[in-house]
Amino acid sequence: MALSGSQARTARTTEETPERPPTRRRRRWAGEGSLTHPSTTGLALVAPALAFVAVFVLVPLAFAVYISLTNWPLIGSYHFVGLSNYANIVHDDRFLRAVLYTLIYTAIVTLPILLVGYVMAVVVRANRRGSALLRTVFFLPYVIGLSTLSFMLVLEAQPGSGAVNLLLKALGITDGTTAWLVNGPLATGLICALVIWAVSGLTMLLLVSGMQGIPRDVYESAEVDGATWWDRELHITIPMLRHPIAMSLIISVIGSFLAFTQFFILTQGGPGSQTTTVVMNIYQRAFVQLQVGAATAESVVLVVVVGLVSAGQFWLLREKD
Repeated sequence: MALSGSQARTARTTEETPERPPTRRRRRWAGEGSLTHPSTTGLALVAPALAFVAVFVLVPLAFAVYISLTNWPLIGSYHFVGLSNYANIVHDDRFLRAVLYTLIYTAIVTLPILLVGYVMAVVVRANRRGSALLRTVFFLPYVIGLSTLSFMLVLEAQPGSGAVNLLLKALGITDGTTAWLVNGPLATGLICALVIWAVSGLTMLLLVSGMQGIPRDVYESAEVDGATWWDRELHITIPMLRHPIAMSLIISVIGSFLAFTQFFILTQGGPGSQTTTVVMNIYQRAFVQLQVGAATAESVVLVVVVGLVSAGQFWLLREKD
């Protein structure tokens, strides 16, 4: 269809006129330099979390470092002493014994917690009948908590009347009058057994979640190739559980380094100081000897050591190419 003269000129003008760039108003509406910019929005979203960490973590930590540089008593005045509290730690035999005992306790419980948790996870990972009930039973001690379990063990470890002695007497192992909690090695063994039983459920939960993420096709292919159950566990399950295993170990080690509740309830660090952990020693220094400055210095050292150990575990258990 032929166009009139005015229509042709309008069409020619439209074709020759270049596209106008977006105006400043359009650019601002699109997000450039406006309050809806992604970086501004992200900062606004994380601001509450940053404020929470600053108020409840960074500020108390900075104040703790300041206290560690003073002779702060629980009651009374104080003055600045510099690094004296840190220098005294090296010569504090009680603190060094507590560190050694904590390391021994950590070495005793860490691997059994992982092994028992792994066995539990293997038992309940399949959706067989009764698996849900077993998961609940295995995880129940962790839900109850170490505080409640420790108070129960105080009663059950009594000589002559506790269930521990009655059971061992029925099995012919002891005469039923063993005083578990007033003997350092026996108390340590009993506490380790309690912790392994109570905490393995958490390890089971972490490992089961990892096992359920492994594709079933991998196991079926290995089974077709003639792999035995042990082969599948060693070469498929364990390598693919690297991250859950690493997390379980880190949680176990940090929890062992910070162990306090079970020792405070069961032994009070005794007999003598045979079952005194680092945190128990810090508690006694602060609230029994009323030396808050020295106790805070020990706490700062403990925080640094736990951080370094955790970083070392992350590095050793990192994903390799």
